[in-house]
Amino acid sequence: CGGFNSNIIKRSNYLLDTVYAGKQVDFVCIGKKANDILVKRSTVIANKSEVYDDLTFDNVAEIAEMLMEKFVDGSYDKIELVYNKFKNAATQIIMTEQFLPIVSQESDADVNLDYVFEPSKEEIVETLIPKSLKTQLYKAVRDSFASEHGARMTAMHKATDNATELRDALKLTYNKARQAAITNEILEIVGGAEALK
Repeated sequence: CGGFNSNIIKRSNYLLDTVYAGKQVDFVCIGKKANDILVKRSTVIANKSEVYDDLTFDNVAEIAEMLMEKFVDGSYDKIELVYNKFKNAATQIIMTEQFLPIVSQESDADVNLDYVFEPSKEEIVETLIPKSLKTQLYKAVRDSFASEHGARMTAMHKATDNATELRDALKLTYNKARQAAITNEILEIVGGAEALK
């Protein structure tokens, strides 16, 4: 499907060589091609290609839970997502997005608002953050899935156009050769008739 897979590999290798040079980097791959290539260079702790067989929120949530557990137990200090974001069928945007730790967004407004939370803040955070992270990963996987189909569709469209051009060129060549053969036969018949006179 065109540069779909190679762009992910290039971005991953770029991150390995620049941002995380000299550091231990592990991968969780959701896709066969990425796994096959990245396993040669880095540690792939899990290959979750089967998630595309049944792409549901619950199946992706299991992967998000695994990543959250590894972050909470201290196995990793940072988790990033590298995926293709769907723009349109012909265009995919390669994305690198921080998954954990959660980065708070600073507000320009210096407003002191007093909020009342029901249930408590802690209960909300304990429920909301995992759901938000699961949704973030699900969105990334869905974007990548749509991007893959768009890239495949574009690649097949280009292949069809190329095959049509080749067919037309071969048809023209065949017709020219056939016409030349018919002309030669007519000339031979006319030449034979003239010789008999």
